[in-house]
Amino acid sequence: MISFLDLYKINERSRQEIEDRIKKVLNSGWYILGNECKTFEKNFAKYIGVKYCIGCANGLDALNLIIKGYGFKQGDEIIVPANTYIASILAISENGCTPILVEPDINTYNINPDLIEEKITKRTKAIMVVHLYGQAVQMKKIWEIAKKYNLKIIEDSAQAHGAYYENKRTGNLADAAGFSFYPGKNLGALGDAGCITTNDDELAEKIRAIANYGSDYKYHHIYKGVNSRLDEIQAAILDVKLKYLDEDNNRRKEIAKFYRENIVNPKIILPKTYAETSHVWHIFAIRVQDRDKFQKYLEQNGVQTNIHYPTPPHKQGAYKEWNSLCFPITEKIHNEIISIPMSPVMTNNEINQVVEVLNVW
Repeated sequence: MISFLDLYKINERSRQEIEDRIKKVLNSGWYILGNECKTFEKNFAKYIGVKYCIGCANGLDALNLIIKGYGFKQGDEIIVPANTYIASILAISENGCTPILVEPDINTYNINPDLIEEKITKRTKAIMVVHLYGQAVQMKKIWEIAKKYNLKIIEDSAQAHGAYYENKRTGNLADAAGFSFYPGKNLGALGDAGCITTNDDELAEKIRAIANYGSDYKYHHIYKGVNSRLDEIQAAILDVKLKYLDEDNNRRKEIAKFYRENIVNPKIILPKTYAETSHVWHIFAIRVQDRDKFQKYLEQNGVQTNIHYPTPPHKQGAYKEWNSLCFPITEKIHNEIISIPMSPVMTNNEINQVVEVLNVW
């Protein structure tokens, strides 16, 4: 069976470095908000090209903290793509704000900039863009809209570590960005972890305090905060793996290029990209009719797959108030999408096998 994603094999490459850094943490006697977290924050901020990186517990918390940091009020509206993973939307509703769903572009699966302006009202405070599957959103028109209506832009960069839009990386394309370092991400921890990146001095200071019980210094609480901190062991692991992120992303690009040039089955719709640097291929998502039949065929022929995501947010039980809404492009994507193996540790033989199996179907 060709694994969809072999996390053991990915982390095994850096085992000795990871073990050495974990040992260093253990020997330090300091396990929360110490030097390892500071070091990773500094290195990741430099990598992204921003002034600040604030570590936190996970990607959902990262988005939550950005919205809390801006202090949006009950009923304020935040525009968000309808086909995103539900975490993007949960962060909005968790803060008492109203998610306003916008259809994606059928070609890139990212939010369609041409559909944003018609959704703006007096209550709109921000646009949340999601760099879905690893492809950076085309930001030019979104920047123009945000400036015109004085809106904040928040990036959900959970799947796009290292991707570029023009000459900037994701995480440096908006007022603030949230990252997830869930183990399966292009830059993945060995557990849950996340961070916020921004160039905003005031926001960075506020988020750092909110994430630490609302405290600017010990036992002094200036906000009604939460506990969401990047622990020392995960920070150390991430700092080791950050050195290899561009190399891994380049391998993903090679595999994606091979897939796109050699999968020639007319029943399969391949992903599109507007620039080679814009996509880091966290997911290689294709679309097919008869997805269940197709997935079963691949399983029987030794190819493991995943579906990102089978049910759109507006059809989930968590948002029953939306269940009657219709977003035809989003629903089409969610009914047809299926992800095939994509990993920097895949062998050329495995890649060839995947292509052969897909072309025969």
